[in-house]
Amino acid sequence: MMRRLFVLLLLFTFQFSFAQKNQKKLLTDFPKGYTPEEVGRRLAYRFLDGKHMLHAGKWISYPETFNWTGALKFGAMTRDKNLIKLLQNRFEPLFSTESALLPPKNHVDLNMFGSLPFEMYLVTKEQRYRDLATPYADTQWILPDNANAREKAWADKGYSWQTRLWIDDMYMITIVQTQAFRVSGDRKYIDRAAKEMVMYLDSLQRPNGLFYHAPDVPFYWGRGNGWMAAGMAVLLRYLPEDNKDRPRILQGYRTMMESLKKFQTPKGMWNQLIDDPNCWAETSGSAMFTYAIISGVKQGWLNQAEYAPVARKAWMAMIPYINEKGDVTEVCVGTNKKNDKQYYYDRPRHVGDYHGQSPYLWCANALLEK
Repeated sequence: MMRRLFVLLLLFTFQFSFAQKNQKKLLTDFPKGYTPEEVGRRLAYRFLDGKHMLHAGKWISYPETFNWTGALKFGAMTRDKNLIKLLQNRFEPLFSTESALLPPKNHVDLNMFGSLPFEMYLVTKEQRYRDLATPYADTQWILPDNANAREKAWADKGYSWQTRLWIDDMYMITIVQTQAFRVSGDRKYIDRAAKEMVMYLDSLQRPNGLFYHAPDVPFYWGRGNGWMAAGMAVLLRYLPEDNKDRPRILQGYRTMMESLKKFQTPKGMWNQLIDDPNCWAETSGSAMFTYAIISGVKQGWLNQAEYAPVARKAWMAMIPYINEKGDVTEVCVGTNKKNDKQYYYDRPRHVGDYHGQSPYLWCANALLEK
């Protein structure tokens, strides 16, 4: 009897180990054309050929900032010194002839720019990048002299004066504050980002884990939810274990991932309106969700057996949307809120829009992480 139990235990241990290895392969073994190295290289070098995507026609925009950062991270992870140098060369005019393209430090969609020079510093260790980046993180919590009553009220509660309660903010604020923490080691940056995230979760997350585009717009828009998913993944990646807000953020993250798992389409994507099976598959939101799930599996926040197949299915579905030039197709254009379902159906779809290029690079980088 004991011998039989011993044999059964050995058999179970072998099967469990075999299953674990197979699950791990789901995010490491890809066919030609689908490996993160190939995809990341195509997209990173494609960025070098692109023009500036400006905000209001004046300043480096958040989609370009995040595409740039993703390409830089890819270069560092793959030790591609040529790519890193070319990305530095593209940045160099911002210190001189293109300095007017540097965003002002007066809006949540502009302060996020600091995340890029922080990444430049992490890769190159050149102090000038850190000096450029730090004021973008600091001024997000320094109330300006011309602040209005609403902005003062947020600051009085310890939140960023740039708070809007738009779900996009939870990537824009999180990314620059997290980068500041990574560079400086000062807990104030990531602790205040965590406090802000909890307030957004408590204010905006629906019982199913997803987020309306706005309180008065009851639609689950893909990319809007993608910003929140990616923001939580970034924050949890670097948030110290002893931070008091970590359990709440992890709960919000897991609740959202469970819902996203249910709404993944049979082909592996997510739709422009997440819960509408008749809406069209949209690439930027799908990539953001995929990045958040890959991160969760790699970091141990999500059950590997349950979520690794979801992430692989999504990645394999995403790649055919990249055309021969290295441009991601079916990217929803920048979208303001509107309480009209047809409005979301009818949004134009761009090719090569940095809103889509960026999260594809995030996914490639997340897959390359050990």
